[in-house]
Amino acid sequence: MTILDLPTFHTLPDAEAARALQSCCAAPGWVRALTAGRPYRRVSDLLAVSDAEVAAMSDLDLDVAMAAHPRIGAPPEEGAAALEQAGVATAGDDVRAALDAWNREYEAAFGHVYLVCASGRSAAEMLDDLMARMRNTPEAERAVVRGELAKINRIRLRRLFAAEEAQ
Repeated sequence: MTILDLPTFHTLPDAEAARALQSCCAAPGWVRALTAGRPYRRVSDLLAVSDAEVAAMSDLDLDVAMAAHPRIGAPPEEGAAALEQAGVATAGDDVRAALDAWNREYEAAFGHVYLVCASGRSAAEMLDDLMARMRNTPEAERAVVRGELAKINRIRLRRLFAAEEAQ
């Protein structure tokens, strides 16, 4: 992921700005809204728009966003997901096997991957969270997923604009 500053981001053609944002979230409506919202005075303004867009996101966009995330515990490819799931790398085989089994149950129950903001969390913590969320209704779970997606997007946007955050 290339690090940008806001002035550079504001001058990018829409397609390039959209590609940069897609590295944070795959939902087309979210990408369009954040691209169209330029210019932003501060990264915090961009984060606020991101949060609002996730809250208002269509079910289709939410599905697209979730589909772009690897299963927790599956070996993620390089990039953001690999960094975010670092807590799984040190987990024992028993925890990994349990994550795999519970992920499959979750997917069968809800029809999508278990989405959780994994940054800074151990595999055991995520497993506990996954098992607790299995008690949610589909509607309640989608609300939880929106909150988790908003957290993930914030982390990824901060990483994208890391140079700006230091100022």
